[in-house]
Amino acid sequence: MTTDIHTITRHFLELDALKQVQRKSYIHGASRLENSAEHSWHLAMACWSIARSFDLKVDEGKLIKLALVHDLGEIDAGDTFLYSEHRSDAHKAERECIQRLAGHAGNGIRDLADIWEEQETGSSPETRLLKVVDRLLPFMLNVASEGRSWQEMGVKRHQIEKAHAFIEGEFPEVHAWISEQIRMAVAKGWLAEA
Repeated sequence: MTTDIHTITRHFLELDALKQVQRKSYIHGASRLENSAEHSWHLAMACWSIARSFDLKVDEGKLIKLALVHDLGEIDAGDTFLYSEHRSDAHKAERECIQRLAGHAGNGIRDLADIWEEQETGSSPETRLLKVVDRLLPFMLNVASEGRSWQEMGVKRHQIEKAHAFIEGEFPEVHAWISEQIRMAVAKGWLAEA
């Protein structure tokens, strides 16, 4: 393990690049788009809070680590919009980025690639919760901005329902809230029916 602070800080600057990756969701107040570093922090906090609020039997430390590494691959790959036709290919470039970051001489997290791979492909209770909350947060921000991103990107109701359908089996309370919000967004004209 390296103890060269210069090498370590160069790695930290590599990680800092996540702040430059712009997402399609507007922050609360809709003044600007969020970046992936902000989303990762929000994801970690939301997962931790939901785990406690619902008294879920998860390893909180593992859950937070999974959330923090979740979007690191976007440093090289960029953020792929949930409803993009290229979404299924995004993991390839992200995986290459993770290998690069994990192999950096200044990286002190020896299992970085393994943690990222688990959040990407795993089925542990922590990974499943992470996937639910990762869909919940941008959805919530879209509702808070009165569907601004949905309208700008031409997203339709059926796309949102399809992308969030898996949540019904994983976390029925969250799915019920999302379904209620979809109905409201359509009724208010924030989300196109078709």
